[in-house]
Amino acid sequence: MSEPAMPASTVPGTRANTIFDATVKTWFAIAAVGHWIFVAYILSVFYPPIAADGVEGLKGMHLPSGFREGDFIGNLAAASHVILAAIVIGGGPLQLVPAVRTRFPRFHRVLGRSYLVAAVISSIGGLYMVWTRGTVGNLIGHISISGDAVLILISAAMTIRYAIARRIREHRRWAMRLFMVASAVWFYRVGLMAWMMLTGGIGIDTATFTGPALNVIGFAQYLLPLAMLEWYFRCQGQATEQGKIMFIGTLAGLTVYMSVGIFAATMGMWLPRM
Repeated sequence: MSEPAMPASTVPGTRANTIFDATVKTWFAIAAVGHWIFVAYILSVFYPPIAADGVEGLKGMHLPSGFREGDFIGNLAAASHVILAAIVIGGGPLQLVPAVRTRFPRFHRVLGRSYLVAAVISSIGGLYMVWTRGTVGNLIGHISISGDAVLILISAAMTIRYAIARRIREHRRWAMRLFMVASAVWFYRVGLMAWMMLTGGIGIDTATFTGPALNVIGFAQYLLPLAMLEWYFRCQGQATEQGKIMFIGTLAGLTVYMSVGIFAATMGMWLPRM
């Protein structure tokens, strides 16, 4: 990953700009690795039983909305959600690598279209499952998940709109927003596991899987990445050096937290089941 995952700062020549670009690259590289570990988990745990037994392969799986006898549509939504997750989580980082976009434009376009379709179908399926089957947690958790699904649909529509209009700058920005909200399922797991590892689970009732910490993580899984992305866009524009330094410090802290979460999720949730 020799090129930046996101466009480099447009104002070269200062130490702050150099550190700014390096911090963004570091965040993206670590996030990409974390995404691909999660994809390896999905492919190794869920794909084989689904390939062998269809939707019935979800029987006994550790899914809050897994297989339910007699619910064909719900089971199909659950299976599709899992299958498409590999495309969304695995393809998202590749779409943001400039080297892939410039050297393999056809692959970039095909993957981009597949990514958009997978994200849209997955979000619609997620909405269906949440409001017909429910999921772990409470009403606040259902609302937070639904908010993410709505943002995925909006971001996908805007990404397509600006691609058709050949407004590349806006297209890329909306594609990056789509990446942030479509990756919320990954951010949630990483954020939760980092919180569990660092605090022992303060603010979480493990029996009911509810609590103030989960409410915060439920919304932060997509609102925080979106906020950081908008701040990043602002830093590319007319931000002062002091503003860039504040961004660098914040992103560096979040990168450390994310790294803890990736380690905890890999060792505690994903690797033991692979």
